[in-house]
Amino acid sequence: MKHMKKLIQTSFLSILLFLTLIQIYVLHAQVLTGSERPDLYFPMLKGKKVGIIANQTSIMPQRDNFHVVDFLLENEINLVKVFVPEHGFRGTADAGEKVDNSIDSKTGLPIVSLYGNNKKPSPEQLKDLDVVIFDLQDVGVRFFTYISTMHYVMEAAAENGKEVIIFDRPNPLGDYVDGPIRQEGFQSFVGMHPIPIVHGLTVGELAQMINGEKWLKGGIQVDLKVIPVENWDHTQTYRLPIKPSPNLPNDLAIRLYPSTCFFEGTVMSLGRGTYEPFQMYGYPDPKFGDFTFTPVSIDGMSKTPPHQDKKCYGVDLRGESLDHHFTLKYLLDAYQKSGMKEKFFNNFFNTLAGTDELKKQILAGKSEAEIRKTWEAGLQNYLQKRDKYLIYN
Repeated sequence: MKHMKKLIQTSFLSILLFLTLIQIYVLHAQVLTGSERPDLYFPMLKGKKVGIIANQTSIMPQRDNFHVVDFLLENEINLVKVFVPEHGFRGTADAGEKVDNSIDSKTGLPIVSLYGNNKKPSPEQLKDLDVVIFDLQDVGVRFFTYISTMHYVMEAAAENGKEVIIFDRPNPLGDYVDGPIRQEGFQSFVGMHPIPIVHGLTVGELAQMINGEKWLKGGIQVDLKVIPVENWDHTQTYRLPIKPSPNLPNDLAIRLYPSTCFFEGTVMSLGRGTYEPFQMYGYPDPKFGDFTFTPVSIDGMSKTPPHQDKKCYGVDLRGESLDHHFTLKYLLDAYQKSGMKEKFFNNFFNTLAGTDELKKQILAGKSEAEIRKTWEAGLQNYLQKRDKYLIYN
């Protein structure tokens, strides 16, 4: 009996120890964004006048989604102004909508828009700063404009002798690399760098690549520091705690975004004007599919969506897996059903693709496998270059 009692006690203690170790591991393995590692960056900010590029994504998930601007002020960092990208400080501006300079009602800080005519901070806007922090949640796709804002901030800081600190964040599409490389002659605000559509880098890693490859104007380089993410690497999935822009409302939209954003360069609707954009596609013609939706004006998401108030027929992608990778099948399916040839595309398509080859290949009737083969050499070269800048191997 004593032996049995001792055995039960030993088993109970073993289970208790196991559960404690599990709890310690879970606590230890919490992903910490760069902003949640103040021990690394407070010494860099002490006694300096600070500007920050921030918006609604600049939160600290392990601190109850506390906004980094409020956190810096609470810790007596001399924060002078906030720069904001597309969609504004609170993230309510529609894609492409003008964002005006203003004053933040909560903190009284001046808000400087870096979208519209003023994509790059001016010397005047930087003269009262020593250091600029970049803390935006990217989605890992070349045509998502937060990385273009980062490029211009780095360039302006380099030209004006200012430091840049990247508060890094996980890339929700950081587990793979795919798509055509942006070619010379196709640089734009939705394609600043010669990288593939799904680039497989965090903003910190990409900033190091921009600096290291001398992609800033004139080959200048900025005084750059990256505050790395803790407990994350490129093999891990990452579910965003807050939507990165009004029209990427959930994880599936982000996974589908590289594939369905191409419809912005065509006659099709990709679901703007619904509450689940990038997760469907269609056109006001029954030949495109049995699924139907009607785009409407939605304040803060899409005020004038393509085919507004018209019933669109197409395909519902909301059942796709969260393991989804970039594909051309939706684009090729819609093109083939359209029968429109050249008229299927608009002037934005080549800008999005970063090349005019993709459109030519589609018009020539090439299959996805045939098209992908033409990307292979470029992707191999890119992957070798990318290796030099990876932080999270």
